[in-house]
Amino acid sequence: METKTNVASGAKGAMIQQAVGVFHTATQRNTQMRHLTGSMPKVDAAVAGAKGNQSKASMPIVRCDNLTKNKGDEVTFHLDNPIGAYPIMGSAYAKGKGVGMSFSEDRLRVNQARFVIDMGNTMTQIRSPFDMRRMGRPKAQKLMNQYLDQSTLVHLSGARGFHDHRIEWTVPVNTHKDFADIMVNPVKAPTKNRHLVAGAGTVGELKANAGELVINSMDVLSMDVLDAVREWSDSIPLPPPPVEFDNDQAATDSPIRVYLASPAQYSQFATDPAFRAFQANASARARLAKDHPLFLGDAGLWNGILILKNPKPIRFYAGDEIKYCAAYDSEAESVCKVPASFGDKFAVDRGLLLGGQALAMAFGASEHSGIPFFWKEAGDDFDDKMELAIGAILGLSKIRFAVDHGDHTEFTDHGVTVLDTAVKIIKPRG
Repeated sequence: METKTNVASGAKGAMIQQAVGVFHTATQRNTQMRHLTGSMPKVDAAVAGAKGNQSKASMPIVRCDNLTKNKGDEVTFHLDNPIGAYPIMGSAYAKGKGVGMSFSEDRLRVNQARFVIDMGNTMTQIRSPFDMRRMGRPKAQKLMNQYLDQSTLVHLSGARGFHDHRIEWTVPVNTHKDFADIMVNPVKAPTKNRHLVAGAGTVGELKANAGELVINSMDVLSMDVLDAVREWSDSIPLPPPPVEFDNDQAATDSPIRVYLASPAQYSQFATDPAFRAFQANASARARLAKDHPLFLGDAGLWNGILILKNPKPIRFYAGDEIKYCAAYDSEAESVCKVPASFGDKFAVDRGLLLGGQALAMAFGASEHSGIPFFWKEAGDDFDDKMELAIGAILGLSKIRFAVDHGDHTEFTDHGVTVLDTAVKIIKPRG
């Protein structure tokens, strides 16, 4: 006997069952941003002690689903701060000299985001050769998936950029009147010690001259630049922690960080004659990481950096403002501009070097379904006209510590470093 999956309209629990389907689809979507999120641990005493259901902290995106302990729209993440100490040698008295562990709290808000699809009216259903309800649901799901991935990208980048196309972007540029509401939490410009700019085959912290970013059109992403990024991460105190993939046999002996390149950055790097070898390196490492999806497709591995192509660029055109932090001990943001000399031939694209604990992602429970995602259908004009809504209760925020270095404090984006490079563009804006 053939069995069909069917939930009757108006059936008890129908909305909740279908909302579970939406939540599963969104959290299992086959995208880079989803694959950068650790799987939920089954047993973790430290997380249990924090009274949350938190994902693996060694992945770039730390997800928390269980937000039922308190009412309200603010979520607290418990973060393990780095500590340092010298050993106590020989017979020196050790009792009472223990180094205290430090746990910071990072707070973010959650809010409701909804996408609504107009499914027409009774006569539309009769005249159309398509099933509007069947067509509407995947379209709404796609919009929600785009919103999740793009808002993640913007928060990690510390900027939205100005590449824009309504048919592709569900997050508007920062001059849009609803930008702050759509992003839920403030988009924080990169901290001074996590903002790199390419220059003459190397990298350095952002510099401005006469209000313009110090960069020229030849400062593109290259193998030399990535080597410089690796050297930078090996040289600084408390670099972004490596990413540890589930069941990666080489996680300890050969640590990896992930670089998300814009399409233009990736294309520039892929012209290197050795790029095929980088792809082979990624394929070989994939076997040690149990064929984790991030290693497949367009991935390349070079000098401990897994290079991936990000589908959307965070781009700044000539004359566009770039926000940055001018001081190590302050989150105050300054502004410089992309050189006017870039004209309509070049722009600045932002790549992301990701380690563990880069972004906090929190989901709240909707009263419609008891879980983060929900969908509803609503009729109007005596049910002649129908609309479909998919919604979610969520919030994202970049993870940032005020790190005590002993003699000074540095605000530090814990798991993400941005790299701005020049790129050649095909059209002025779009």
